Amino acid sequence: MLPIIFRAIQDAIHVDKKTGTSVDYYIFDEYEIHVNQIRPHTVQEWHSHSRIIETVLVTKGRLLCRYLDGSGVTKDRHLGKNELVQVGGCVHTFENDTDEAAEFIVFRFVPDGADKRDMIKGDKKLFSFPETEETVGAG
Repeated sequence: MLPIIFRAIQDAIHVDKKTGTSVDYYIFDEYEIHVNQIRPHTVQEWHSHSRIIETVLVTKGRLLCRYLDGSGVTKDRHLGKNELVQVGGCVHTFENDTDEAAEFIVFRFVPDGADKRDMIKGDKKLFSFPETEETVGAG
């Protein structure tokens, strides 16, 4: 069984990028999560990844995902709060083209090609602790 791990902001690696994004990196053995704040009218660098998958979840504001499709044509897609994009190996950038700061969380994984959806959906074992339920219900 894997242990429970807690991380606080002081455990994160904080980077203020020259491009206008502040990032708090939480790095684990097999994945990474980073919390980003991007200033208004700020564009990140164009980049791609050869081995990782990035999933970006917008938590505040609006974010423009700009990417090159399979034929090298630039495409744009705006993401609002609670919308996400999974970026494969395509060349991409993110931009805040609004007057308000935007915030988003990036989940970075190294995939192995296996379809793990059934395992992920079904990997939950329920437990019943009557003494805990009585304590919680007593208030």
